[in-house]
Amino acid sequence: MKSKNSSKVPRRGYLYVVLAAVFWAASGTAAKFLFNSGITAFQLCQMRMTLSAVSVFIWLLIRNARLLRISPRDLFYFFLLGTFGMAAINFTYLFAISKIHVAAAILLQYLAPVFIALHSAVFLREKLSRTTIVALIGALVGCYLVVGAYNLNILALNSAGILGGLGAALSFAWWSVHGEYGMRRYNPWTVMFWAMVFAAIEWNLVHPPLEAFTRAYAPIVWVWILYIGVIGTILPFGFYYEGINLIRSTRASITATLEPITAGLIAYIFLNEIMEPLQLLGGVLVIAAVILLQLKQEHDDKAPGLLRAKLKSQNPT
Repeated sequence: MKSKNSSKVPRRGYLYVVLAAVFWAASGTAAKFLFNSGITAFQLCQMRMTLSAVSVFIWLLIRNARLLRISPRDLFYFFLLGTFGMAAINFTYLFAISKIHVAAAILLQYLAPVFIALHSAVFLREKLSRTTIVALIGALVGCYLVVGAYNLNILALNSAGILGGLGAALSFAWWSVHGEYGMRRYNPWTVMFWAMVFAAIEWNLVHPPLEAFTRAYAPIVWVWILYIGVIGTILPFGFYYEGINLIRSTRASITATLEPITAGLIAYIFLNEIMEPLQLLGGVLVIAAVILLQLKQEHDDKAPGLLRAKLKSQNPT
């Protein structure tokens, strides 16, 4: 019989991911507003990563400075996680929503579980089940519909945004899988912080250092910049990694599919973005495919938090 405490652990993990999904959806709509105000994806990425890295550093320094410590041998791991995960996610995702509807960009990003399945089949030599293949096809068809690819004019106008969304899916898959690997040894906030540090450094090298902060913005624009850089980044990325820590990446990705639904609702209310019936159908197919893909996967006893606790109990020193 499972104890009450053991049942609360996965429940808390799902709650963390639900919160992450809501904050991500809201930040996507806020980013769309900033793009409409003239800010570029490059500038927003630089400000977002810099603000979030500095804010998390200050918070961890005050709360628990030990969480800032890592082994020098893991610097390359965090460099890769920050480059192909955090930095890539932010640019591809923000670039996509600067070109296409917020809900469409987010739904494209949720092809990530499909890429995780392909990674398992190609690199881990795991055989894809019939359920997995059906889910892959359903997700691809759903994304075809949700981006409006059935309308050739829309497809031509938004090809760059579609590529950005697919890039976001690839980088989100990388970040989820390799972030879970890092959490076997480190606290989720440690993993997230160092990924942010490398992403911030890179965005201040790719784009002129701190250039985005030197421009004159209206007060309301600064409010949304600060929102995205702090609340819209630290909270969702932190909550998502806390969720993975308890329920693992695949179950976390199921729960996070709440994001496109929330984003579509927010975009409809504040941006007057309306998705056509076939696009809505595509969204349903993508979400259903992702859920189907994940249904029989993951075991809570392999969650990074539990593995880390087990390792600590075996090596108390």
